[in-house]
Amino acid sequence: MTQEDILDAVCCGLKTGQLVPDFTMDTYEPSKGDFGEVSLEKLKAAGKWTVLVFYPADFTFVCATEFAALAELYEDFKKSGAEVITVSTDTKFVHLAWQRDEKSLANVKYPMGSDPTGNISRLFGVYNEENGLDLRGSFIISPEGTLLNSEINFYNLGRNMDELLRKLKANIYLSNHGAETCPAKWQKEGDKTLKPGASLVGKVFEALS
Repeated sequence: MTQEDILDAVCCGLKTGQLVPDFTMDTYEPSKGDFGEVSLEKLKAAGKWTVLVFYPADFTFVCATEFAALAELYEDFKKSGAEVITVSTDTKFVHLAWQRDEKSLANVKYPMGSDPTGNISRLFGVYNEENGLDLRGSFIISPEGTLLNSEINFYNLGRNMDELLRKLKANIYLSNHGAETCPAKWQKEGDKTLKPGASLVGKVFEALS
């Protein structure tokens, strides 16, 4: 990706299917009780899927419910070959204080990314220039660096983390079965898929029955 492409992406937000420019972020690492750094380049080199979960701010309310739910599923994300990073414009120090004080986050182990400049948030199109907060954006990046899923909610609507995990598993499955597609109720490998072609036109019901 050229510098012009990167500048265009930061300006206008990445689109699904585009390559994501490499980035780094400071983090608070609850699993270690210490600060760290996350690098998309290193995650790709390790063959990891990257799941970014942007949110408005620490010490807010819907966010605590989302992250408690995400903590319950974190091991499933890891077993699927993914790293999950939550991201807001708060500093890593505020992340530490929130995870320490909010009992809903007691089981959080995933890295908590800090984007105080808003540059990474702008890259993904979730940054609100009027208040400096992020919308609730969820993004799945393949080990090759391609943005495969994007979801953005307004501030007052919490996300379904089970659905985020389902999307990750579906993308992993499809990366190995490129001729197939996953229907709406697909949950796991072994569930019925669809193979697009002339014989399937008007026959989706029969294919899934």
